[in-house]
Amino acid sequence: MSALTFPDAHDGADADALSSLHARLTAAADRDGLLDIAYRTVDTPVGRLMLAATEAGLVRVAYAREDHDAVLAMLAEQVSPRILEAPARLDDAARQLDEYFSRRRTRFDVSLDLRLSRGFRRSVLTHLPDIAYGRTASYAQIAEAAGSPRAVRAVGTACATNPLPLFVPCHRVVRSDGSMGQYAGGAETKRALLTLEAA
Repeated sequence: MSALTFPDAHDGADADALSSLHARLTAAADRDGLLDIAYRTVDTPVGRLMLAATEAGLVRVAYAREDHDAVLAMLAEQVSPRILEAPARLDDAARQLDEYFSRRRTRFDVSLDLRLSRGFRRSVLTHLPDIAYGRTASYAQIAEAAGSPRAVRAVGTACATNPLPLFVPCHRVVRSDGSMGQYAGGAETKRALLTLEAA
């Protein structure tokens, strides 16, 4: 009795057929309102990023160190389980990221869905795009801008839990003494981003 064999999905024509089928299914799900969250991954100079978007806009950007599978599970629980890898919805965000890392873009222009941040944390995030490209602000300055000058630690927490790093530039927030502080992508990534913007 011979063993059943299946074509390797990574071989030429089979891979193309699978890719085409996936694209058709994704388009149908989107058209029929069954796709609540689309996601894709992109390779960048600071590692592989996962981008996820609802119909309202970009809802999550995750570094590899955050574990993309864990992030997708969290999105399924907190937003919707109707998630598909559907790159087309994120083409514009991916293009803008590429332009940013190529030093051809200093400000992102994509719709954002801030539903994963609430209260004071969300208020903090709305102030971060005001920090100009190539500049930094201290946690204390952001606390004051957000209307709670004493809430420096809370600003740190808001930055640490920012669901949209890069697009909402929490990497531009540093300690009052100029030191880096924490960052979801790691201290080296934060330093690399600030170096990129200072060049």
